[in-house]
This record gives sequence, C-alpha cells and structure tokens, in this order.
Amino acid sequence: MSAQIPVRWTDPEQQELEERVEAAELAWLTMDVDVRTLRVEIDNFALIHHQLLGPLYARLDELDALLAEAVAVRTGDPEDLRRAHEARQRVEDLPDLDALFDSVRERGEQEQAPPPPAAPARVRPGRDAQRIYRELVRRAHPDLSTDPREQQRRAAFLARVNEAYAYGDTGALEALAAEWSTAPEAAPAVDSPDRLGWLRRRLEWLTGRIGELAAEQVRLERSAMGELLALSPQDPDGLLTELAEQLLAKAAAQQAELERLMGPRPVGDNGGADPDPQENQTMFAQIPTIDAAAVPADAALLDVREQDEWDAGHVDGALHIPIGEVVARIGELPDAKLYVLCRVGGRSAQVVQYLVQNGRDAVNVDGGMYAWDGAGRPMVSSDGRDAFVL
Repeated sequence: MSAQIPVRWTDPEQQELEERVEAAELAWLTMDVDVRTLRVEIDNFALIHHQLLGPLYARLDELDALLAEAVAVRTGDPEDLRRAHEARQRVEDLPDLDALFDSVRERGEQEQAPPPPAAPARVRPGRDAQRIYRELVRRAHPDLSTDPREQQRRAAFLARVNEAYAYGDTGALEALAAEWSTAPEAAPAVDSPDRLGWLRRRLEWLTGRIGELAAEQVRLERSAMGELLALSPQDPDGLLTELAEQLLAKAAAQQAELERLMGPRPVGDNGGADPDPQENQTMFAQIPTIDAAAVPADAALLDVREQDEWDAGHVDGALHIPIGEVVARIGELPDAKLYVLCRVGGRSAQVVQYLVQNGRDAVNVDGGMYAWDGAGRPMVSSDGRDAFVL
C-alpha cells in the first residue's frame, strides 16, 4: 500500500485574503493606468486649447471691458460704472496663462532635463506601454519595501517610469524594465506567520488607494478641460476648430458693437469729412466748452482718441487715454483743470460729462482736433512725419 502524501493545510481566511489582495492589486493597477492616461490627455488638450484659443479668450475679455466702459462713459450711471470697473478688473486679474501651462509642461521633469516641445501631441499610451507600466509599478512600487533608502530609490525610478508613460514611450519603458533589478520583496513568505497581518494591511492600503484614484478620476472628468474634452473625445481637433470659429464670430459681433458706440470714422484724411452722429457737439450743449483757439498754452490736455488717431497727429505734451479706458484709468488724470480733445468734440464731450458728474473740473474743446488744426495750433505725430488729423 503506497504512502499517502499529506495535504498541506491552508488557513481559509488567509486564502481568501490572498485572492482579495490579488484582485485589489489588479483593480488598482488598471485604475492607475486609466487615470494617468486621462490626466495626460487632459493636460495635452489644455495646452493645445490654450495655444489656439487663449488669445481669442483674452481678446473677448478686453472687448467686454471696452464695451462696458464705453457705455459707462455715455451714461455716467453708477451701475454702469460699477459694471465697467468689474469688467476691467477681470482683465487685469487674469492669471499668467503661459506660466500656468508651462508648469504643466514641466511636470515630471528633472532639473537638467531639456525643455519640452513647444506643441506636444496628445498621447494615449498603447497596450504594450500599459502592460510594461503595470508590471514595473507592481515590481518597483516603494510600498513593497520597508527600508527608507530603498523606498527613495524606488520612488525615483518610478518617476522616470511615469514620465516615459506620460509620453507613451514604449521603447523607454522597455529600457527601464530591462534596467530594473528585482529588489527583496517586503511581503513575508506565504507560510510565514506574519503573512496574514501583512495581507490585511495590504488590502487596506489598496482599498484606500483605489478610492483616491476614483476621486481623482471624477475630479478630472468634472474639470473644465475634462468636460470640454468629453464633448468630442474622438475628434478633439475638430472640437477646437469649432470653438475657434464660435469665438471669432463673437469677437466680430462685439467689435461691431464697440464701433457703433464709438461712432464711425470719416473716410480719407481731414478734408471734407462730415462728423459722425456720435460726434455732434450739439448733443452736449450743457457741458463746459471752449474754442480751440482759446485753450491756454499751458493747459492740461486729455486726448481720448484711439491709438492710430493719436499717432497721426496730437498735441505735444497731452495725456493720451482712449475713451474706452478712461473709467479704468481715471486715477492717472492730473488734479488740474482738464481740457478734453477728440476728433471733432463728440467723444470728448462724453468724457467731460462723465468727469463733471464725478466732481472733476473738465472742459470740452469745441470742434476737437479739427478745430485745433484749423486754428493753426501746433501738432506732432508719433513717427516724426507731418502731423494730420485722422
């Protein structure tokens, strides 16, 4: 009769924990790869979104402020003034987007690493990259060691693994896998009396880590860029093109409204053009006015025309603040009596009306720069050429 081989007894609780830990490790690694992939896609989409649409958003914010300021100058209403101030404040308080997104580009870099490419492509790591990444995390995770120096070495190694995975670089991951030498495992042997306690602690850690990753995934999906990317995950380039077209149309509409508020400019040079309706000085008969020829030589002059008008011809020594910026820059005005100029006296009349309502001593120069030029008073241009009224 042959001898019976004794069946090795296994603690049912330990066997169950072994299976639960193995399943939790698989779930953890799978979720870690998914969350890292999502983070890479969102970061790169955000970079491209900023590069393509950032200037358009900035232009829209500036147009919003200019429109609000133009309305406030026209009405002098305290509520309109408040809205104008808030609109300008939003423009001034915008974060440095280039610095913000540079920090995204630099994520995971070492001090001596070369700068990232100017326009990185979106990356979805392939299956081979995911497989190698999972295996390297499983083998090299700092929690697999209890020695502080070994944990530090593993953390530094995994930082390189994470960087390679962020760029979907399968070749670099393969090289890292070849480099890695298996370190002593922190886990006790299967037949060790300490194994059961370790399994419990490991399962607790894995459960917590899975919860953290789930929360991170929700946060990423609910972020502004995450929700935007979710609108067209398979064609993000088409989505950005569509958004750009919408923003350009909105900017064009706002520009047209701003030009309507400011009034059209005459065609050609300063000869024979009729003043536009906005610059009809009879609209502001009740405000203080003065003939251009009577303005004192040492008067404090405020020119509220646009930059190209100023460049073509202006009074030397005048303060230049375009009409749309007067509300936001009122603190730059001198305390002296102000003589306000525009092209023919309409815009300057609006500014004088606003200044007088706010307790400032201001006078509208009747006829504006046309009258100034007609009175033979001196002008200069920004580029040194012969000055003229645009």
